[in-house]
Amino acid sequence: MTVAGPPPEVVCVGESMVTFLPSRPGRLADVPSFTRAIGGAESNVACALAAAGHRARWTGRVGADGFGDHLTAALAAHGVDVTTVQRDPRRPTGVYFRTDADRATDAHEVAYYRAGSAASAMSPATVPHESLDGARILHLTGITAALSADCRALLHDLTAPRPGRPLVSFDVNHRPALWRDGDAAGVLLDLANRADLVFVGADEAETLWGAPDARAVAALVDRPAVLVVKHGPAGATAFDRTERAGGAGGTGGTRDTGGTGEARGTDGTGDTDGIDGSVHQERPPRVDVVSTIGAGDAFAAGFLSATLRGLGLPARLRHGHLMAAAALTTPGDLATPPSRARADRLAALDADAWGRLRLGPGWTSADTEADEEVRTR
Repeated sequence: MTVAGPPPEVVCVGESMVTFLPSRPGRLADVPSFTRAIGGAESNVACALAAAGHRARWTGRVGADGFGDHLTAALAAHGVDVTTVQRDPRRPTGVYFRTDADRATDAHEVAYYRAGSAASAMSPATVPHESLDGARILHLTGITAALSADCRALLHDLTAPRPGRPLVSFDVNHRPALWRDGDAAGVLLDLANRADLVFVGADEAETLWGAPDARAVAALVDRPAVLVVKHGPAGATAFDRTERAGGAGGTGGTRDTGGTGEARGTDGTGDTDGIDGSVHQERPPRVDVVSTIGAGDAFAAGFLSATLRGLGLPARLRHGHLMAAAALTTPGDLATPPSRARADRLAALDADAWGRLRLGPGWTSADTEADEEVRTR
């Protein structure tokens, strides 16, 4: 496969679907109409990276149908490279419907129509390594591993060591409802330990592996150079082990303190003894949440954007939080991120100002110093 044009900085591989958003609150049984959009963890990351000024490619399979046409056109309109997307004449593009209730509440409903989708037929034979040529980062998620045995084989192939392999970013993204077969805990742990950079929620790590805190997660997911454990509103803890192997690109051989002069622990105790490499914990700014849908994907995109720019571990976490805040303050899966200049200004705030920062709906479009001063009072 030969792809014209400059190579992408990031390639995201997985399933993207057409999503139908409700016209008003209520149960799926009661909502009278829906608005068509697109969704999918990997394509969400690609769209956010493209909006942040990076060359991002989404690779996957869609049906040779109208929904496939819409999906590829919508991704291209977001600035995402879709030149390696394949069309399957025998299988449909996946779709899903959801309510507007928060995913964490009992009122949230999702109806997936993705069984037997074109994406579920992805395999090592359908995603050639040539589609990754020149990329600095390959981003994958555990959602793809849940779709089929062939998809699990694909992720196993893409994460295998080989010359020229991009840095592999893996978001565990455990979706219990999708795991009809296979050992989710074992498969996802194995894939995480084959990656270079891993994102995992503390809640899903406890569900999957019984890990009660970030230290326990780090003991299990012990091979990636960088591990990020997300604690929801409490922030995120990042472990940078590049110093362990003497590699380049680490944040330094000492523990990061986030500018507070306080060594922050991985379990809220301040204890980082025994952690191999650099550790940093960063709380997010206060956010007036509209919807949590897509926030995890946005966090990954912000962290990856800062990684591509060679920023240090504390800055990578803050950029992840800022991109997540953009998603949290909009109702859909995709949000307009802050400009790079504004994100850099906010990420560079001192610890006190960062702690007072509050972001609400529309904050990404208010790009003035005065607005920042109001929000950090």
